[in-house]
Amino acid sequence: MRASALVTGASRGIGQAIAAALAREGWPVCVNYLEHREAAEDLAASLRAEGRAALAIQADVADREAVEAMVRDASQALGPVELLVNNAGVSHQGLFQDVDDALWDRLLAVNLTGARNAAQAVLPHMLEEKRGCIVNISSIWGLRGASCEVAYACTKAALVGLTRSLALELAPSGIRVNCVAPGCIETDMVRALGPETRAMLVEETPLGRLGTPEDIAEAVAFLASERASFLTGQVLTADGGFVV
Repeated sequence: MRASALVTGASRGIGQAIAAALAREGWPVCVNYLEHREAAEDLAASLRAEGRAALAIQADVADREAVEAMVRDASQALGPVELLVNNAGVSHQGLFQDVDDALWDRLLAVNLTGARNAAQAVLPHMLEEKRGCIVNISSIWGLRGASCEVAYACTKAALVGLTRSLALELAPSGIRVNCVAPGCIETDMVRALGPETRAMLVEETPLGRLGTPEDIAEAVAFLASERASFLTGQVLTADGGFVV
């Protein structure tokens, strides 16, 4: 049985597109989800209908034991996880002084600790085999900052630090760690900002459009492939020129 890929937060949006792209690249894919069971299972079923190996597994990435159980189940069903995409994330818009402890802790738990939990769960096999790949999904707001999204931007900036530091630590073991920082992408998160804000974001993007989840999926698929075998510790900004 060949190795598999685990994509966290893969029931919709960017994660869904990443899981589909990797499956079509030949990876057996574990579609992780927290709440959107039907969407995750529909994605896995559609991929299996194409002749791909796919399985949907529920787990809160902030729960270390749940993540470890998910990795065990995925490895038994699909093959050992040798590609991890840390995509699961939650966001918040609001004034910094209104961010209470519960909200701050939840963003850190999912966006940063979730990536830590998943990486630590898959690394024993990768270290033993001296191969593997981790791709973290950050954000342009983690690179340039974001008014009224301070907590979210902090967690996404931390993922850049995690990427670069872990890449240095794991390089001698043949494990690559990279990061994709999406710009303004046509997802529920952006649509929730309203049409006026969406139009403003389109205007501020030099390429004149919002990105698609598939744009980000292609970037991840490249970093996960042998075409990127000499790339590690890198942050690929996929934002239509928003941050230059």
